[in-house]
Amino acid sequence: MDSATLTDSRVPASTRFGVLLPTFDPLHTGQVPRVVEAARRAEELGFETAWVGDHLWGHAPWLDSTVALAAAAAVTERLMLGFSVMLLALRPPAWAAKQIQSIDALSGGRLTLGVGVGGEYPEEFEAAGVAVEKRGKRVDEALAVLPDLLLGRRVDYDGEALSVHANPLAPAMRRLPRILIGGRGEVALRRTVRFGDGWLPMWLSPEQLVERAGRLRELASASGRPEPSITLLILVHVDDDLERSRREAADHLEGQYKLPLHVVERWGALGPREQVAEQLRSYLDAGVGEVILMTLGRAPLVQYERLAEVCEMLRTTPASTGGRR
Repeated sequence: MDSATLTDSRVPASTRFGVLLPTFDPLHTGQVPRVVEAARRAEELGFETAWVGDHLWGHAPWLDSTVALAAAAAVTERLMLGFSVMLLALRPPAWAAKQIQSIDALSGGRLTLGVGVGGEYPEEFEAAGVAVEKRGKRVDEALAVLPDLLLGRRVDYDGEALSVHANPLAPAMRRLPRILIGGRGEVALRRTVRFGDGWLPMWLSPEQLVERAGRLRELASASGRPEPSITLLILVHVDDDLERSRREAADHLEGQYKLPLHVVERWGALGPREQVAEQLRSYLDAGVGEVILMTLGRAPLVQYERLAEVCEMLRTTPASTGGRR
C-alpha cells in the first residue's frame, strides 16, 4: 500500500466530531447534570460541536434544552452548539424563535438548529396541550414561518395546524442558522429537502444509511436543491472491557428510555477504542460528515476523554481492514 492510499484511508479533514451534553440523569442519582463542566471540557478536548436533546417529559430527569445551551454558550468560545433535536411541535413558533434568537446571540452565532417531530413520549405532548397526531403538520408549518420570525420580519400566517401573528422579534438574527432535520423515514427525508441544510438521523446501520442517503440525493436532485449534509447521532461507550461497556450502556438505556440494550446495540459503538473507532469509521465510509457522540454510562466526562482519543485515531491512523478507499 503506497502513501497516497494510506492518506486516503484516514477520515476527511472536514469531518466534525461532537458530543451530546449530559443534560439528563439516566441513572436517577438525583444529582444535577454537569452541563457547564462538560461544555468546557468538550471545547478543551478539541471537539467541534456540543449538542443537547430536547424533551418536556421522559423516563429520566431532563434539563430544559434552551437553558442548557445558554449555559454552555456562556462558558465556551469556539464550540458550535446545537439542538439534537428541538421538538418544534411542542412550542408556539414565536416562542421557539425567541429562544433560538437568544441562544444564537449569547453564543455569538454558534448555533445549529436540529428539528425533530418526536412522539416517543405522548405524555409530553399532552403536557404541552398539543395533539400528538398533529405534530408532523405543526413542525412543517412552523418551519415554513420560522425564517421570517428569526430574521425579525412580521409574520401573519393561518394554516391547518398553526396560526401565527407576530410583530418583528428582536434581536433578529443576521443570518439563519444551519437547519438539520431529524428522523429516519421517507417523510423525514422529504422534510429535509424542503426545509433543511442537512439530515440528522439516529438508529440506522451503515447499510441502511447508504440506502437512505441515496434516496435523499434523489429527492434533492428532483427538487433542484443542493444535496443535504448528513449528521449522525450514535450511542457510544468506550471501555477496554467490552462486557463492562455493555453493562454501563444497558443501565443507561433502561434508565433513560426503558429500552433493553439488545434493541439498539447494533446501531451503537461499544467496547475498546479500536473497536469503537472502526464502528464509527463504517458510518463515515457510508457518507456521514458529522458525528454526534451520545455517551452512555455513569461518567460522561471520562467518556469524553476516551472519545477524544478515538477521534484522534480516526484522524491520524489508516484503517486496518476494510477502511476508506
